[in-house]
Amino acid sequence: MSRTSKLGYAAVLGLEAYSRTHVDKTLYELLKLRASIVNGCGFCVDMHATDGAKAGIPQRKLHAVGAWEHSRSLFDERELAVLALTDALTRLGPTSVTDEIWNEAARHFDEGQLGSLILAISTINVWNRIAIATEMEPPVDAKNPVV
Repeated sequence: MSRTSKLGYAAVLGLEAYSRTHVDKTLYELLKLRASIVNGCGFCVDMHATDGAKAGIPQRKLHAVGAWEHSRSLFDERELAVLALTDALTRLGPTSVTDEIWNEAARHFDEGQLGSLILAISTINVWNRIAIATEMEPPVDAKNPVV
């Protein structure tokens, strides 16, 4: 994709750069991991679990992202609001982003922060679709061993 659609790829990189600088680092890693799990993107799940660990997110929390609704005690209220919003925006449908989900997120984030979260969630969903469509898989080599 970076070779065949350079301008489009650059645009997605721009969204990524914006999101990275406008969303709390821990929240950003958690939402990227959650959306990637929901979308079934193995490449992105591996990347974001690894990045989250490097960012200092506890392993228990990273492991629990896949079942966050049943491990709520591992997350704070802001993280739970972001995970719920991520699920709702990733699984779009007529009743995806309910008033309950939106109002809970709005309780923790102002309008600008909510806008940045929506862009961040949308961006990881674009990356997931690119990775899945191009059949990317997690690298396994000397630099990236399975340990």
